[in-house]
Amino acid sequence: MRLLARRDHSRRELERKLLRRGHEADEIASALIRLAELGYMDDAAFASGLVRRRSSTRGPVALSAELAGKGIERSLAEAALALFAPEAQLEAATRIAERLYAAGPPLGYREALDRIGSKLMRRGYSAGIVRQACRAVLSQGTPDPAA
Repeated sequence: MRLLARRDHSRRELERKLLRRGHEADEIASALIRLAELGYMDDAAFASGLVRRRSSTRGPVALSAELAGKGIERSLAEAALALFAPEAQLEAATRIAERLYAAGPPLGYREALDRIGSKLMRRGYSAGIVRQACRAVLSQGTPDPAA
């Protein structure tokens, strides 16, 4: 209960922590069932909350990997990621690109794709979203040669 009081955990994540602390596997299994019955632990709610919290700084690919790392089933992860609409992805990626663009020297489209786009790709955004975000940022400051 102390672990859940600090923050939400996925079933798999809580199981791993309890095993590391030396609890018996059968005790853990019965405790996890009871926690789920009481509504203290719900992987679907955990997944949607994680996507909601982290979607301002990470794209769907990175979020999917993070959910998998926390032991969330693929179907639950896909349902949670479905809430992260392409429009919201573009908006989040554009905000990140604006910050990155403002921090450096003025860039052309190709340079922006190389510098800013590569950082957005590492954060889990698709190539299409990255291109749109770079174009949006450049259209605010300098003309876009690819448009």
